[in-house]
Amino acid sequence: MALLSCFVSYVNHRGPENETQISEFLLLGFSEDPELQPLIFGLFLSMYLLNVLGNLLFILVTISDSHLHTPMYFFLSNLSFVNICFTSTTVPKMLVNIQTQSKAITYAGCITQMQFFILFSVLDIFLLTIMAYDQFVAICHPLHYMVIMKPQFCGLLVLVSWIINILHSWLQSIMVLRLPFCTDLEIPHFFCELNHLVHLACSDTFVSEVVIYTTALVLGCGPLTCILYSYFKIVSPICTISSAQGRYKAFSTCPSHLSVVSFFYCTSLGVYLSSAVTQNSCSTATASVMYSVVTPMLNPFIYSLRNKDIKSTLRRLCERETMKVSVVLRLKTCP
Repeated sequence: MALLSCFVSYVNHRGPENETQISEFLLLGFSEDPELQPLIFGLFLSMYLLNVLGNLLFILVTISDSHLHTPMYFFLSNLSFVNICFTSTTVPKMLVNIQTQSKAITYAGCITQMQFFILFSVLDIFLLTIMAYDQFVAICHPLHYMVIMKPQFCGLLVLVSWIINILHSWLQSIMVLRLPFCTDLEIPHFFCELNHLVHLACSDTFVSEVVIYTTALVLGCGPLTCILYSYFKIVSPICTISSAQGRYKAFSTCPSHLSVVSFFYCTSLGVYLSSAVTQNSCSTATASVMYSVVTPMLNPFIYSLRNKDIKSTLRRLCERETMKVSVVLRLKTCP
């Protein structure tokens, strides 16, 4: 982050290439009505706390139980960590702005927010793709599952995902840093979104838009194709199982993953389609909330409600803590 800030400062003061030296942008948010600000603040604070606590609890549960030290829960823990980072990139700044009644965000802060938003949003997609591959190996090649999904290989998949997305977010950030901005610095959104920043530039943005949509096509549609292909290969052997109970057991872990993938892709696709078709910034911002705040908040609950292992581990942890509290109370009451 320090390196990015230094680079931002350098580009921002590099001379006549910029029309003006940009110090800050204005995030317009959802509404300028003062009466709605407490409601928006309370709603987003509740969703943010629920997201952080839910995902942290999921990570702690998977760490505390050795039976959950499997590839599936390793990927789910990484997804929970990314979900926390994803919402922490945008929501805290919005809450601070509402509380201080300010719409300003510094130039360096805006570019940094945009970079981390791109990083964690696409990393979310990569992890969902890896989880689809994990499901494919578990169902289609159960006898070779532990040989294929070794801890080293699982760690390598996550590491490569991080590296690709860090490079991608840097590419997009450097592209925006090279754009000159004029006097219209109002962003009709609650965070610094890439498309809105590019549209504020007072130069030809054709090359930038080509880069944006090309990378979105490769890094968005590519993983989606892999997910759909994995489930196509999963459904084929499941259909050959004669008993209904056997089919249900084989496919029982898939609905949670499919629901998360569907919700994430449908809402994010809706954002880009609506921004391309209509200029209604309010509807675009509302749709963005669905995949950037609501989906990460719901993920730990979606994966936990139908998961007997998670529920049994949570029950054991609660019983253990209850016993500890009762022992402490008894010791205090003893003379």
